[in-house]
Amino acid sequence: MAISEDFKQELKRRTNIADIIGNYVKLKKSGRNLMGKCPFHGDDTPSFSVSPEMGLYHCFGCNESGDVIQFVRKIEHLDYMEAVRWLAQKAGLTVPETNNDNKMHHLRQRIFEANREAARFYVRQLYTPEGKEALAYLTKRQLLPKTITHFGLGYSPKSRFELVNYLRSKGFSGTELIQANLANQSQNGNPYDRFSDRIMFPIIDLQRRVLGFGGRIMSNNKPKYLNTSETPVFNKGENLYALQFAKNKANGQLILVEGYMDVIALHQAGFENAVATLGTALTQEQALIIKRYCEEVVICYDADEAGQRATARAIGILRPLGINIKILTVPNGKDPDEFMKSHGEQGPARFRMLLNNSGNDIDYRLTKLRSGYHLDITQQRVEFLTKACELLSQLDNSIERDIYISKLAEELGVEKAAIKEQTQQSIRTRQRRTEKDRQRSMQRSLTVSPEGFSGTEPFNLRVASAEDALISLLMAHPDVAVSVFPTLSPTLFPTAFHRMVYELLRDRAAQGYNFTFTDISDKLSADERNRLGKLLMSHSYEENPTAAAKDYIDILQEESEKLSPQQIAEADDNTLLEEMRKLRSKKQ
Repeated sequence: MAISEDFKQELKRRTNIADIIGNYVKLKKSGRNLMGKCPFHGDDTPSFSVSPEMGLYHCFGCNESGDVIQFVRKIEHLDYMEAVRWLAQKAGLTVPETNNDNKMHHLRQRIFEANREAARFYVRQLYTPEGKEALAYLTKRQLLPKTITHFGLGYSPKSRFELVNYLRSKGFSGTELIQANLANQSQNGNPYDRFSDRIMFPIIDLQRRVLGFGGRIMSNNKPKYLNTSETPVFNKGENLYALQFAKNKANGQLILVEGYMDVIALHQAGFENAVATLGTALTQEQALIIKRYCEEVVICYDADEAGQRATARAIGILRPLGINIKILTVPNGKDPDEFMKSHGEQGPARFRMLLNNSGNDIDYRLTKLRSGYHLDITQQRVEFLTKACELLSQLDNSIERDIYISKLAEELGVEKAAIKEQTQQSIRTRQRRTEKDRQRSMQRSLTVSPEGFSGTEPFNLRVASAEDALISLLMAHPDVAVSVFPTLSPTLFPTAFHRMVYELLRDRAAQGYNFTFTDISDKLSADERNRLGKLLMSHSYEENPTAAAKDYIDILQEESEKLSPQQIAEADDNTLLEEMRKLRSKKQ
């Protein structure tokens, strides 16, 4: 639905961006702004800045910018209208209903409703004669009735039309069912059930909405698991199975396993902090969700080659986020469910022992690295130690690093000082590489992006700096801006980006609206928001904004009057003499 400008102004007036973000990020005062570690990427040092005055956040690490609505959308995985309602509820406001419905919001709501009805349908089917085999399978896997109910497990009938017919009787259209991925479309255009003769696992988000389903076949046919494809409400790389239960039992730690059945078996055995990815290797988005609910992750993947690759990937994503990592390897290549069943009543206690004795990711990686070398051969021992030192150089904690250096020295009969020096050398190499990357990033930030630069003029750092500073000043000082708008033409801005932002500010002022970042951000693309956010956060406040604005406008005016290289190349002698006379007069 369309949201009136007046309502958006009232919502933003009642919403303190620092208070909202402070529920997810630990913020500390830094000048006029607040700083913290970015919740959207692995942030070693605080690079996430929040400006309560401008209603803006910007990360100087990943270049993400936005207002409070964009923050809520991203952190809670909501669409625009859901984020508005979320904030309105916090602010004690009621979102006004209008006739101009937001089609995507309506579609999402219909998909959620269809998924809920489908989940209820699958549960009922599990207890019909046709679902007898599926229920027997779950019973054979030693799942208790209360566990089956708790996770909402169900059964999809063999017929490819029962769910479609049922949901159509509930008022859902074939198009809606296809968009929800509950149905596929036949060659003649008719929908038919996507899932057939499978045990169904509903995938539920933190707001207890059914996002989609995983379906497990009971025969040896392929694929073993069939998951809901991406829909307007579901992205498997942005969700974790059973997190709605595990987050309340985490107590600082989550157990990360591979499959639905492993999660369910662990929860039934008392390990209610277990979660699983949804048929994919761990993603950055899933890791950031994990970071919100725990300080430590125990990775418990299969011991096969695919499981080891997935473990290595997970370590590489989780460690930069500052999450403590442990690796639990189940003996004999079993998964947690198989392991506990093989020990009968003692299964949970045995698994608890494995959990308590699990080593951290450095132990795991050193053991894996060691397995690739014959340490009785001098050259291979040197190569192993060199690689080991590179690994230890990644540790920020010097005490932890020193303990591993001592262990390696004792194990391999090498002087501790030698290993320590090699590790320090690796640290220096990493630091030099990081500094080079930082300098390259800074150099890139000095240039105008292709989206912002019109390409009709050669890049001029003096002009670009004046444009940046003037836009920042006008947004920080509305009183100066309204005095400038009547006389300053947008054509004086040579780059398309600055010209577009200026026109947007001027038009809003003419309509009587505010034009802070939070007031215009929803009219910008993601790239434009990020660029403007960085611009605003990178400029300090002017002591005399009126005089400063005049200086910046003078620079733009002066530069606009200069001849371009193309014009110089084509100018006659009289034109060049006149240009030189102008330059000499300005220097006097």
